[in-house]
Amino acid sequence: MPGALWLLPVALGDTPWENCLPAATREAACRLRHYVAENAKSARYEVKRIGHPLPLRELAIEQMPDTLTPADIERLLEPLVAGHDLGLMSEAGCPAVADPGALLVRRAHELGITVKPLVGPSSLLLALMGSGLEGQRFAFHGYLPARDPERGRCIVALEDESARNRQTQIFIETPYRNSALFNALLTGCRPKTRVCLATDLSLPGESIATRRVSEWKRGAMPDLDKRPTVFLLLAD
Repeated sequence: MPGALWLLPVALGDTPWENCLPAATREAACRLRHYVAENAKSARYEVKRIGHPLPLRELAIEQMPDTLTPADIERLLEPLVAGHDLGLMSEAGCPAVADPGALLVRRAHELGITVKPLVGPSSLLLALMGSGLEGQRFAFHGYLPARDPERGRCIVALEDESARNRQTQIFIETPYRNSALFNALLTGCRPKTRVCLATDLSLPGESIATRRVSEWKRGAMPDLDKRPTVFLLLAD
């Protein structure tokens, strides 16, 4: 009988697990001996941090390649086929959301393997909750193009779609490019469009602010440098 694929959230930063992970999630993670992770070093740190009862040398933690091939997926899921439960971990937050682990989950379903998502922090949902923007209709777009003019055209298209469908648009950026994306939003969006910056979510320096573009332009530039940030916009 195959094992179950457990989807294990991890903290969004270096914060005590008690602050963001339910005890049941920690207990499930501590029962496992096989893991697949986006980054094996980070996964070993998290497994140790939650207090796994076994030494790390007795645990099998496999790292996903940068580009997952069908053969890689089959290899990583071998413990499941052999009857062992397997934990899937992201670099931060919930696995398989804006994360290559989704391909493993898809294959597990194709193989008839039980998939068990566990409760934990999601930066996307935390940002949406705290934004005050439309919470019934929203879309996550991952990373926008890094350079203009493609980035500018994408922002205009997202804003038009938001106004047409009354839909909150959610996206992220590599932290060192946060300020460039924020400036592109101020340049490309209409004055009345609302933009939310949700930064360092669940961490001591957490900041969530929603303002119209015209209001952002009148204020000081927010400190986004190298700080994980979720961007949201809603056009009138």
